[in-house]
Amino acid sequence: MATIIIFGFFIGILIFLFSFAISKINGHYYLAPLVTFAIAIFVVFYSIFKVGGFEGMGYGIIGVSIFVVAVIGTLILPLIVKQIDKNGLNKFDKSILIISPFLLFASIIWVINYDDGYWVISEGFIEENKYTAAGYYTTTTISEGMKKVKIQLGEAYEGKQILVEKVKTIGNTEVIIKIIDGGKPQKMPFIEIGLQTIVEPFVVKTTDGEIIESVINVPTK
Repeated sequence: MATIIIFGFFIGILIFLFSFAISKINGHYYLAPLVTFAIAIFVVFYSIFKVGGFEGMGYGIIGVSIFVVAVIGTLILPLIVKQIDKNGLNKFDKSILIISPFLLFASIIWVINYDDGYWVISEGFIEENKYTAAGYYTTTTISEGMKKVKIQLGEAYEGKQILVEKVKTIGNTEVIIKIIDGGKPQKMPFIEIGLQTIVEPFVVKTTDGEIIESVINVPTK
């Protein structure tokens, strides 16, 4: 959460500084907070109407953070205007005009790569698994057509813990889990993750290549 908020403030400051440097050319200084407000509102609307659900919250927080920067910028703008050089762009302004677009582009690329394609809903341990020693998974539909995948490991993994190593979304959907030490003695781990969508054939497997079967294909003990 804190990382997303800081990232939103960073983006907001870049937008404000870039817009302010541009506004010094024509003297319309109100453009700096106005542009920042507009982008903040766009991001919030995008998070609600385009992305939606749990994943949209991250974009919404970024939008709100940018909005806060716009509010602060509006409040301090009169003070900044009094102190600026009336002789046009200085070296700092020129640097902002060059560096800001690069940093914004790099930030967008980072966000795209940072998006793992899933989110953890819950995780924990149980004392008994009535299915196989290896475990099983189940899928259910949650809000707005998104999917929840519950992966429950069996007796062969007592005392272990589940980590999501990777979610493959190109082509069919694959969830790859990593099983590590650090669980609770005599208890078996489970994890529930959210996915935007599932493209068949859906596969759940460990980093060692062991396939975790769907519960509908696993008989009870």
